[in-house]
Amino acid sequence: MLRIHLASLQPGQIATIVALQAEECLQQRLQALGFRAGRQVEMIRRAWFGGPLHVRVGTTEVMLRRSEAKEIHVTHLSEGE
Repeated sequence: MLRIHLASLQPGQIATIVALQAEECLQQRLQALGFRAGRQVEMIRRAWFGGPLHVRVGTTEVMLRRSEAKEIHVTHLSEGE
């Protein structure tokens, strides 16, 4: 499967997290929020003008900076419902 970063998903798309390639402190914070390899993540909304991304991991909804989302590598799965 093609490996992309979370920031490239469009609203409604679902993907599986493959890896976190961030600095240690950011990686720990993301893991505490549920961002771990093997977990599914859904893109809910993308703010305009390079603003934050609204994503769902499990039952947790999180707003992420695009720069942080680019540190999360995923494989694209499907369109949400």
